[in-house]
Amino acid sequence: MLRANTAKMRQVDTFAPDLADKRSLKGWEMQAHAVVFEKPGTVTVQDLALDDMGPADVLVDVAWSGISTGTERLLWAGKMPPFPGMGYPLVPGYESVGRVREAGADAHHRPGDWVFVPGASCFGPVKGLFGGAAETLVIKDSRAVSIREDLKDQGVLLALAATARHAVAGHTPPDLIVGHGVLGRLLARLTVALGHPAPTVWEANPARRSGALGYAVVDPEEDPKSDYSAIYDVSGDSGLLDALIGRLAPGGEVVLAGFYDQRLSFAHVPAFLKEARLRVAAEWKPADLAVTAQLINNGALPLDNLITSRVDASHAEDAYATVFEDSDCLKMVLNWRNLQ
Repeated sequence: MLRANTAKMRQVDTFAPDLADKRSLKGWEMQAHAVVFEKPGTVTVQDLALDDMGPADVLVDVAWSGISTGTERLLWAGKMPPFPGMGYPLVPGYESVGRVREAGADAHHRPGDWVFVPGASCFGPVKGLFGGAAETLVIKDSRAVSIREDLKDQGVLLALAATARHAVAGHTPPDLIVGHGVLGRLLARLTVALGHPAPTVWEANPARRSGALGYAVVDPEEDPKSDYSAIYDVSGDSGLLDALIGRLAPGGEVVLAGFYDQRLSFAHVPAFLKEARLRVAAEWKPADLAVTAQLINNGALPLDNLITSRVDASHAEDAYATVFEDSDCLKMVLNWRNLQ
């Protein structure tokens, strides 16, 4: 069960009629706890005012939200490349799950529905990049994705799974994946779930080579193969391109499916000799969320053993430090249900 309604009402003038639902009354605003990056390296949990709901919006009580080791690390470190909506202070997060508390007249979802929320922009002047790390959110109903409630906090993984699907959809599936973090694992599991041959996964960190489901994880130094057709890099390491191009078959493709904060470059001659192709996979689209949610909801794409750390949201500052400093932490989830 989710907690009781903890979002608070704050009076902003002296008129306070004695009615049960003051959210609809002028002079009252709803507040919610949210993670705020005040500036690079500074994380707090604050009460922020929520924007008013519209007829096509839903109000969602968040149970859990995930922390991204890619984009949020860059936001936290102040290394995020120029990006639409970038600036501080900001509310991060695009991996939230919870229950719809209220739904506008034009919304499809109804109160009680369990949904995934891929971020929000509902905190007035505080930037929502990506705006999902909060106990209560107001979002367009069309952005909420129905998922199984029994997934519990595993539901936060939908965004990464959809990112993996976006990289593969309509293209040659990977026969080599570089990196066995959560995105690499989901990409490998998705490749198998879609009926493609199991890929090989490279992982240089011995501690991260366990946990494979139906595919092999190897030390790249011990892999002699140099004729891969499609190499998907999810490591975020901007210095790997030359090595990856050297492992391609003629006409092969390197897919950049991670997020990079450094300029990418490669030697032209080896790429020329192999007629190598380079493709950049961007973030998921709504269709990727829908397809991936269906795979997860029907059990075809397992999400087990990917979340390694769970922390109450009131300790978000410690949680972010753990995510970015502990290589054993694959996925950190903030629990919003126990806030007072």
